[in-house]
Amino acid sequence: MAGFGRRFGGGGRNRGRRKQGEGEIQELKIPAQDEHIGRVIKVAGTTKFMVKCDDDKERLCTIPGRLRRRFWIKTNDIVIVKPWVVQSDERGDIVWRYSVLDMNRLKEKGALQNV
Repeated sequence: MAGFGRRFGGGGRNRGRRKQGEGEIQELKIPAQDEHIGRVIKVAGTTKFMVKCDDDKERLCTIPGRLRRRFWIKTNDIVIVKPWVVQSDERGDIVWRYSVLDMNRLKEKGALQNV
């Protein structure tokens, strides 16, 4: 046999992945009514982060399991936080991380005033 091609579901590590173009401009994601923009202050574990939100509250936020491998979060990143139903002033989930280009666009719009 000369390797396992597409017939057996192979195709390599990057099969099915799409490359995001560097010059590609995406639509800027705006937080929903129950979400807040925040800045990561401190990494408190593998999936836990202290985030200073735009409503002047610091929340201990986690990355939900479905998003854990999708983005890598560092200190001073701008994220969208969805507060929990219980302990909404203290805890939340990180649902989006803005790229550097998106951060610049948010600064131009004036959305990062309180963060």
